Amino acid sequence: MMAELKFLLKEKASLVWLGLAFTLSVFAVTFGLLEVRSQTTHIEELTQLDKAEQAVVLSEQSDWGGLAYYSYHLTYDPPSDFAFAALGQRDSQPWKHRIRMLALEGQIHESDAVNPDFALMGRFDFAALISLLGPLLIILLLYDLRSSERSAGRLELLEASVGSGRRLWRQKAMLRVGLLSLMFLIPLWVGAIISATSMILIVKASLLTCAYLTFWGLICLWTAKPEHTGARNLTQLMGVWLLICAILPAFTSELTSRLVPAPDGGDIMMTQREAVNDAWDLPKDATMKPFVTRHPDYADYSHIDRPFEWKWYYAFQQVGDQTVESLSQAYTNGRKKRDKWAGRLSFLSPASFVQRSFETLAQTDTKTALVYEADIRSFHQELRMFYYPRLFKDLPYDAEDAKTRPQF
Repeated sequence: MMAELKFLLKEKASLVWLGLAFTLSVFAVTFGLLEVRSQTTHIEELTQLDKAEQAVVLSEQSDWGGLAYYSYHLTYDPPSDFAFAALGQRDSQPWKHRIRMLALEGQIHESDAVNPDFALMGRFDFAALISLLGPLLIILLLYDLRSSERSAGRLELLEASVGSGRRLWRQKAMLRVGLLSLMFLIPLWVGAIISATSMILIVKASLLTCAYLTFWGLICLWTAKPEHTGARNLTQLMGVWLLICAILPAFTSELTSRLVPAPDGGDIMMTQREAVNDAWDLPKDATMKPFVTRHPDYADYSHIDRPFEWKWYYAFQQVGDQTVESLSQAYTNGRKKRDKWAGRLSFLSPASFVQRSFETLAQTDTKTALVYEADIRSFHQELRMFYYPRLFKDLPYDAEDAKTRPQF
């Protein structure tokens, strides 16, 4: 093996590809670390601003309805200690919201505006590097491994000198795959130390990386025939890469969308807002009846005497949510089913499987995004349960009691 290493170190092309792998890995890990630091800093700043804003609102309000209306509550999903390696759904799904005690669906489906082209490409993180570019570098290291020796007239001599040609080429391939894996993993390990990532996660990510690159090494050994020219081998392997890393992921994504139809979040938001806006022009009973059906404890307090009362205002906010409840549930169930199907179909494409596996390790997958959304809904329900008794029973405003509002 040491002799093979010496030969490899004399191959300028191999050193270039190994150096490129290390450089790309450094870039991917650095970008991930900077993005996670940016998100963490942003959350810390927003948390401080949220506390200051809530203190000002508390000092200025004198009734429960006004306090509920003007109070924004910061909710957020902090990045995990391994999120730098796979940003995953944090690119496309909101990881922070400012929630009020108004209709929730119009708030929860809002997201920050991003460049659609950038969102389509996604972030260049370690998971993307390994799943997409890792196989390309394996191909560039191995496609000409045997055919170059045949074209130089040394193939039969080399195989005869070692007694076992298969063993020789396996060793050469293993050495290249091992060194390439090391070039990828060293920056990842450094980034994991900086982020205080647990050793279990580091080991799992390392094994996943090595297994995936070994898989591609075996494909190269099986596909790249010594009797073919290097150009033919490269063309064939690029076709395999295109199939596994591009065509199959696109096919499974489209298949998942067709297998599991789901409503659009924007449609839910617009339907809910229309229901809320229409409530201003409807008789008060049209709002209070469906509200009391959901909250019978407030039936004795549901009569509205004045043109505007806060309890009526917040009642039709909830009724707006009730109007799209089935759509919202279908949307959530659809996302869960699509994610489940995507997980099943990812076995057709090792590239997709590796990407999803890294997102799972980093807690940046769809399941984590859905957990955050569920936490927002639970928190919003706590806000309603805090304000409803005070609004409907017309309890006097108490500044000290107001400080006990639920906090995310």
